[in-house]
Amino acid sequence: MLRKRSALRLAGACLLAGMVAGGGAAAHAEQIPVRVVVVTTFEIGKDTGDVPGEFQTWVEKLPLKQELAAPGTYHGVMRYNPDLQVLGISAGEGPEHMASAITALVLDPRFDLRRAYFVLAGIAGINPNVASIGGAVWAPRVINGGLAHAVDAREIPADWPDGYTPVQGSTPTDSPVPPLHSLSGDMAYTLNPALVSWAYNLTRSLKLPDSAGLKAIRGRYVGYPQAQKPPAVLMGDTLSSETFWVGERMNRWAERWVGYWTQGKGTFATTAEEEIGLMQALTLQAQAGRVDPDRVLVLRTGSNFDMPPPGESAAELLKSEASEGGYSGYLPSIAAAYQVGSVVVRELALHWDRYADHVPGTPVAQGK
Repeated sequence: MLRKRSALRLAGACLLAGMVAGGGAAAHAEQIPVRVVVVTTFEIGKDTGDVPGEFQTWVEKLPLKQELAAPGTYHGVMRYNPDLQVLGISAGEGPEHMASAITALVLDPRFDLRRAYFVLAGIAGINPNVASIGGAVWAPRVINGGLAHAVDAREIPADWPDGYTPVQGSTPTDSPVPPLHSLSGDMAYTLNPALVSWAYNLTRSLKLPDSAGLKAIRGRYVGYPQAQKPPAVLMGDTLSSETFWVGERMNRWAERWVGYWTQGKGTFATTAEEEIGLMQALTLQAQAGRVDPDRVLVLRTGSNFDMPPPGESAAELLKSEASEGGYSGYLPSIAAAYQVGSVVVRELALHWDRYADHVPGTPVAQGK
């Protein structure tokens, strides 16, 4: 494998130089090898040298030095490490940007992604009943929190727990649970359990960034023992919703919604926007044989609690976050996403001889 690296680096550099010079119109005589795709959702300003978004830390630290055109995506460029054969993309915020960017990437003739691993590494709101701000959470499942019937809070029936019902039904607890994937929409995805467990076990003992600021924030969550712990690596399900909801009652809904669609198996841990777009795009492209849906990981780190501490309203939490210039745990969560995610990305890339044909954590077929 090491003997191939210099040749691949030279071929990749020549191809990339031709693409930059020709605006991406150069003939794709040789595809760019990709072992891992690092998926982030946003960047602030430039990709290097300023306040970091999710993408910048990967660009600077992995590093991802080579720039490639990314037609059909919000960010417009991707980054590449030819030694590790890792490709990084900033898809743009929201499920629509994510689905569009991933589809454009998978259909790009420069890449063959049939054996590539996809690792989404981003920040999120975090459930204080499950984890602490700055914590990192590997998701066994992705739940759609944006597709539903919603009744105005002033009109919710007295015997309903909240105002949300399945779009396929008429009450919050319709039974049996409607199909997860139907003409009415996609509601839940289960990631490869063996791969998720492998990633978690590989990173579970990492010591994540902590600070006096984080201690002060979590110290306000009296009565929430998990929230008062230092940041740690955990497993828990992510709820994907384009609406930036906040508050104790919305948190109760999120816990119920995840429990409903997983029939009690799931635990709501983080809330973000893009996962449902990622999973929809990859699942559809997998049907065409272009990607492997068993090679997908979702990692979210807590940039803020999704509900206020006792004695504070949801509106007050929003105001305080805005007055402080952003999410209270923003920089530690950005750092944690790279710290935890890069361990998995490097393991996959540096030991490609093990993982090219065999997904880690899964049994090895007899005779191989």
